Amino acid sequence: MENNYYLELLAPAKNLEFGKAAINHGADAVYVGAPRFGARSAAGNSIADIAQLVDYAHVFNAKVFVTVNTLLFDDELEDARKMIYELYEAGADAIIIQDMGILEMDLPPIQIHASTQMHNISPEKVLFLEKTNSLLSGVILPAVLILTGIYLAVRLKFFYLFHPVKLAKS
Repeated sequence: MENNYYLELLAPAKNLEFGKAAINHGADAVYVGAPRFGARSAAGNSIADIAQLVDYAHVFNAKVFVTVNTLLFDDELEDARKMIYELYEAGADAIIIQDMGILEMDLPPIQIHASTQMHNISPEKVLFLEKTNSLLSGVILPAVLILTGIYLAVRLKFFYLFHPVKLAKS
């Protein structure tokens, strides 16, 4: 059986400066907080900074994922949808979400990964996400589940993301 997977380093980046530093030190991908609706509100970045980080990252064939990983109130849904379009237009490679309601929005063709805030702590939960949602292109696992995740990725060939590393299809 041929293995079409390789290990890819995914690094957290608080802001543009940290994102560039992570890429300069070998990160294949970085994740940053969106201007709003991120679990780390102090780590929110402007759309302009995210666009600049994307431009920088893509020169080095690195990717930029943006966290939109809080639960949304009904009155926030339209603002979140508009922001996701802005992230897409800025060139973000993927968004990382917690609120499954986002999957019911009219979204641009951007990859969507399930955040660790979705409580992805067991193989059963990851399998559930894979089987029930064709809109998700990946699952972020807590660092303690890296070995479980690698096993699942190789066995199921589902695209998994890991913190701080991910296994990706080549």
